[in-house]
Amino acid sequence: MLEMKELVKRYGNFTAVDHLTLTVPDGSIYGFVGPNGAGKTTTMRMMAGLLQATEGSIWMDDVDMTKNPRLLRTKIGYMPDFFGVYDNLKVTEYMDFYAGTYEVPYKDRKDIIDGLLDIVDLSHKKEAYVDSLSRGMKQRLCLARSLIHDPKLLILDEPASGLDPRARVEMKEILKQLQSMGKTVVISSHILPELAEMCTEVGIINQGKLAAQGTVQEIMRQLTQKRIIYVRPLADVSKTVEILQEMPAVKEITENTADLEFVFDGSEEMLAEILKRLVESGIGIVSFREKEGNLEEIFMQVTGGAGV
Repeated sequence: MLEMKELVKRYGNFTAVDHLTLTVPDGSIYGFVGPNGAGKTTTMRMMAGLLQATEGSIWMDDVDMTKNPRLLRTKIGYMPDFFGVYDNLKVTEYMDFYAGTYEVPYKDRKDIIDGLLDIVDLSHKKEAYVDSLSRGMKQRLCLARSLIHDPKLLILDEPASGLDPRARVEMKEILKQLQSMGKTVVISSHILPELAEMCTEVGIINQGKLAAQGTVQEIMRQLTQKRIIYVRPLADVSKTVEILQEMPAVKEITENTADLEFVFDGSEEMLAEILKRLVESGIGIVSFREKEGNLEEIFMQVTGGAGV
């Protein structure tokens, strides 16, 4: 688990990151979003040990990494939003160069490189020059490079930037595969719908401070302080309304074109009891669902409409 505690970064009189505290659970894909200039990249660079914090600490596996940045870099793979590649090297030469910088044993390098190129679907390009790769391929190569030392945590700053839709889908699938392998991923992106699809948790930073953290649904509930439930009966709409009105946790019933909508204020057990009561009353229920959180709506509400 990665924990950042009261992290501060100042440049003279300007505070870029202001007493930021957040937790990234092991095995999660953690989406880190915020308006331009909110402190995302500064925070991620401190996470990666590339920038020294003015105050605060970064803990990983119960070790204060701010006191041991060299150890931190062995546990973290970092992919910046802008990265350089050596165009005059072949793909395998490029990977071997970085394996050397991370002191990967020479006898293990070929197997490790072959395995990583397979994960990012570049095995067929291993003898190609980096200069010949498309932008999407270069992004995947940079991701493979960040994995060369088998880090526990990956920090990816806008990995889908500039990619076409197909390349973004491929990147998303690779990240899910890495999560299934036990990697923890922190990722920033301005493509909020795609981020919401893949992330298990989200942190929103605004003006250097953590404005919200949790699953999309949890943040939605924190902001609205109410849960919206949709129920679609096969028939007997009036009977459905009557039963809902009898349930103490049901508020503000609204009849829409296809669904009944109500505000729910109760426990999960009470919600299950509502569905059970409807079914036992002989009403055919086509669907019974909670309103899904929308990361774009949440972002606009938390940041006051600032651009991502």
